Amino acid sequence: MPRKRFTVEQIIQNLREAEVELAHGKTIGLVCKQLGITDQTYYRWRKEYGGIRTDQAKRLKDLEKENARLKRLLADAELDKAILKEAASGNF
Repeated sequence: MPRKRFTVEQIIQNLREAEVELAHGKTIGLVCKQLGITDQTYYRWRKEYGGIRTDQAKRLKDLEKENARLKRLLADAELDKAILKEAASGNF
């Protein structure tokens, strides 16, 4: 069975729905079954997206992308630096 990918907005919406259902006395297992996710997925989502709003989640995702891009740039720069250092030392 293929995995279903949820967007950040869908995750936050599902968490809100789950909190409402839990407040009405339903169990976590039943709520997760209604949402079509596992208990483990619910707890992981709650840990990651529990207290944030949709706009904050979008900003977080953008910052994570930017951070990954900067890490790649830094790795490339360090590699270039190491190559130049080795070439300048004359150890061919």
